[in-house]
Amino acid sequence: MGETISGWQLQGWMEQADAECTALGISSSEVHWFLQELGGLDRLALRLQTFKQQPAIPLLVPWSELTQLWQRRLTERIPLQYLAGRTYWRHFTLKVSPQVLIPRPETELIIDLAVSAIENIDNNGIWVDLGTGSGAIALGLADSFPTAEIHGVDTSLEALAIAESNAETTGLSSRIQFHHGSWWEPLQFLKGQLTGMVSNPPYIPSDIIPTLQPEVAQHEPTLALDGGDDGFDCIRYLVETAPHYLRPGGVWIVEMMAGQGEGVARLLEAQGSYSGIKIIPDLAGFDRFVIAYKKNRSLHYDSNLWFKSLLML
Repeated sequence: MGETISGWQLQGWMEQADAECTALGISSSEVHWFLQELGGLDRLALRLQTFKQQPAIPLLVPWSELTQLWQRRLTERIPLQYLAGRTYWRHFTLKVSPQVLIPRPETELIIDLAVSAIENIDNNGIWVDLGTGSGAIALGLADSFPTAEIHGVDTSLEALAIAESNAETTGLSSRIQFHHGSWWEPLQFLKGQLTGMVSNPPYIPSDIIPTLQPEVAQHEPTLALDGGDDGFDCIRYLVETAPHYLRPGGVWIVEMMAGQGEGVARLLEAQGSYSGIKIIPDLAGFDRFVIAYKKNRSLHYDSNLWFKSLLML
């Protein structure tokens, strides 16, 4: 039988951990998440505090190891998702490591936007996720478009290994082709064929990165964060190059940092190959995505369908 801890011991530790979180500006909700994910404790028991009267609560790992991991969370500011080796995104449980960006909840909406963008098209077509990282967006596309051909690209072999592992564990490996390379480099054979391009590219200005939370600045891959001097380096490249790969009416969807929407829209307009350009907020009301369509489209779409999808969430 594994190691146990008494309810009163656990309560005392949780009170101390809550105080530590407050002192460091860390959400106290992380204490419950930590105990659930790494200790194997029951979520409802923690929430209702029914564990207090239990004389022996079983643990998945030794208590000494758990407390050491928690201290690493506090002193090194390592994200809990990296300590646990996993995170949750849409309905997926995804493997993560410091080689990939931790998928954010706000990014989940990008899949709904993709679905609404071609809602009235029977053929799901061909989609690419550029800068796939953990594979989250590619997985979301494959899950939402059952007849689509999905491609994921990343310049990091370590990230691709994680993406492929996630595709295996979610049962979607047969639906996604992963490619190693920079942006479009391995996708020359798809020129003019894409129904959609989706990307969460690096978009944070270089000089802002050191000022971010330590969890981000010190532990998440800079390659996935750094968008150059103005944050637009990668977005600018995708604006210029995507028309060579999109079919007429193909959709361009990119996540961005709040405050970049007007700048991205101007880039798309100046490029001249796009129409139906819209800046789309996330559920918190911050401008988060830009969607556009390649001109001379033969696909029929309703440019307001993205808004309908928001209302249905």
